Amino acid sequence: MRLRRGTEQRIFFPWENRDGLLRRFRTGRVRPFLIALSVVGFVVLVGVRERRRAGVRQTRATLLDARVAVDSYMAGHDGGCPETLAEVATATGFERGFADAWGRPLRFTCPSHREGLAYDLTSDGPDGKPGGLDRIQ
Repeated sequence: MRLRRGTEQRIFFPWENRDGLLRRFRTGRVRPFLIALSVVGFVVLVGVRERRRAGVRQTRATLLDARVAVDSYMAGHDGGCPETLAEVATATGFERGFADAWGRPLRFTCPSHREGLAYDLTSDGPDGKPGGLDRIQ
């Protein structure tokens, strides 16, 4: 179908007009809503990330306390390995026990599977999967 010369095209798609699609975002009601939605989304993302990082920091501090307690237990028992961390907690005076920031117990293996270490003390990390990529040692 050929267009006749001298006649204007009467059907326009939004992308054919100048600023056709962008015109809707320039109205006074839509732009503030999109800005507010973007700010809320950014705050939520930063909050989730910071909460996860705070949990990792708290778990590292708990692991440090547990290592000090296990070392003092082993020093007092001629280098003998405790059976569980609960035994270490009662012997050293930690009434609350040892748990990571997400409420899961720490993993304790004695003797260690790694060379040069007396024991392994780890947390499963934020996802809670044993041996996962985000475990904390």
